[in-house]
Amino acid sequence: MTRLTDNVQDNYALFIEEVKFNGELWSLESDEGWVVVDSQEFADAEVMPFWSDKEDALAHCIDEWADYQVGLVNIEDFVQDWLPELDKDGVLIGPNWTVNLEGLELEAVQVAEAIAEAK
Repeated sequence: MTRLTDNVQDNYALFIEEVKFNGELWSLESDEGWVVVDSQEFADAEVMPFWSDKEDALAHCIDEWADYQVGLVNIEDFVQDWLPELDKDGVLIGPNWTVNLEGLELEAVQVAEAIAEAK
């Protein structure tokens, strides 16, 4: 059962805590690549959602994302490779979005700093 709530700040805090502790996170991928969506907050920006729990990611493999499956990302790869590349491309991070696709849209550098500072 999901631990995500309607409080997007709490969901982000849970994301940082679980990713740091477990050393892994999840996103959605298909034969065509990883899921990326248009930002709801910023014009001409895209967001790549990630989840700290596999089941929360799996819950999104419905409707327009039914052809996607969950993909595991190692925290070291995420911090060293993914975040710099996403930052360079201007893609935002969507941490622990709810099943209603509600959540924060953050710059990659913000997420990298939060992971580095987490205890």
